[in-house]
Amino acid sequence: MLRVELIRPIPQLLVRHAARFGGKVAFYDDRRAVTYEELAERTRRLAGNLVDRGVARGARVLIYLDNSVETAESYLATTRLGAVGVCVNPNAAPAEVAYQLADSEARVVITDDAHVGHVRAMVNGREVLVVLVTEDEAPEENYEHLATAEPNAAPRDDLGLDDVAWMLYTSGTTGRPKGVLLTQRSCLWVVAACWAPIVGLTSADRVLCPLPLFHSYALDLCVLGVFAVGATERILPRFSTPRVLELLEQEPFTLMPGVPTMFQYLLHGVRGTPWSSTTLRMCVSAGAIMPAALNAEFEEAFGVQLLEGYGITETSTMVTMNTPDGGRVLGSCGLPLPGVGVRLVDPVTGEDVGVGEEGELWVSGPNIMRGYHNRAEASAEVLQLGWYRTGDLGRRDANGFLTISGRTKELIIRGGENIYPAEVEAVLLKVPGVADAAVVARKHADLGEVPVAFVVPDEAGALDVATLLAACAQELSHFKVPEQILEIDAIPRTGSGKVMRFRLQERLVDA
Repeated sequence: MLRVELIRPIPQLLVRHAARFGGKVAFYDDRRAVTYEELAERTRRLAGNLVDRGVARGARVLIYLDNSVETAESYLATTRLGAVGVCVNPNAAPAEVAYQLADSEARVVITDDAHVGHVRAMVNGREVLVVLVTEDEAPEENYEHLATAEPNAAPRDDLGLDDVAWMLYTSGTTGRPKGVLLTQRSCLWVVAACWAPIVGLTSADRVLCPLPLFHSYALDLCVLGVFAVGATERILPRFSTPRVLELLEQEPFTLMPGVPTMFQYLLHGVRGTPWSSTTLRMCVSAGAIMPAALNAEFEEAFGVQLLEGYGITETSTMVTMNTPDGGRVLGSCGLPLPGVGVRLVDPVTGEDVGVGEEGELWVSGPNIMRGYHNRAEASAEVLQLGWYRTGDLGRRDANGFLTISGRTKELIIRGGENIYPAEVEAVLLKVPGVADAAVVARKHADLGEVPVAFVVPDEAGALDVATLLAACAQELSHFKVPEQILEIDAIPRTGSGKVMRFRLQERLVDA
């Protein structure tokens, strides 16, 4: 049943929750906590003070923070400003963040001590207001000052449900990141159609969040979902197997989201030792394919349901979900959410495929993105007649349960993190001594997939693997750096120059 009362502008929900929940903790981390009453006041002041400083309606605000209470506050405050919150990976290579800063044309950056040095270098004289989350003595642009000082201006509080509220970057098939434009309606609709009615998220829940908050999955469930229903959440700075197990035993958490790799590591962490929680009622997995065997083994070891679903950034996360009341098929990602249309289409003929046949997944519904930021051609390519073409391949059984079988895109998913081969190849091809390069996925027991690079040396004939890896580490996030570099005489290509990746996959068996 769709919980339509949850699909309200953020400022309305903030006012309602401040009155209803008052001193109840909304979010807390290792440093501080914020109640619902404080959340309403702090976001009001933060937005009003940014209006005072001339931040225009529709301006982009780059949120470049590690997981923290301030991250959650910033996502909510930007809507009160009438601005667009731009979510970026705090662990990304500075060059990637610099590109996203320039591409988004952000006029404000909210960052912390760990990243401010990179930000100063990126800004380089441009008119960008840097808001700093720091425990040092507060300058005027200090985050805490803006969140507590009474502003002259009121927050705008007039961002429409269908106006762009957040921009999350995802890579395209060319390897250049694209800004996915999401609205309050698209994101809160997923809360109302999935997290509240299917997962059963309510104000009684206490959520443990080990997910990175810049992901759409975490933004939708761990910020917007928790906030919309009035739950309480502990935000971890990062996933750690010992820390998660410790907290699950120490505090009365009822719900924990994760990606398959996290659940795999948690299983390794409890093997041979008894484990139990008297309060945890459910875990949720998305972001990558969950193997049926892992799902079953985790449930047996932890004595709690682990629900698998499918979603992507362009659909404001979830498209399908298994249900906890017996409507489950392990290894599948469940049934379409209420109000979501799903088609499986033959990529060649454009015709819908039959039961059990593989097709490209097309999705329609209120959760679809508005498009890509400043990418009209790329948007038109994937948004056709009300349908979003995901590029993912899947099969549907006679009862409608969807199983993802592969990708038409050349995406590599390493522990829930997306890697596009072209992005890594572009770095390798800049290294002196490299004539050609191609990157493919190799299966990995814990991470699902890892990137492996095939490199052709130039006529000099000498490749220095250490130099290649160092070049990748300098320009790419750590999870995109190839796990292995293999020398090859020539990259197999089609007549039009496209890499025949399946030929390289065959060589991995022998490597």
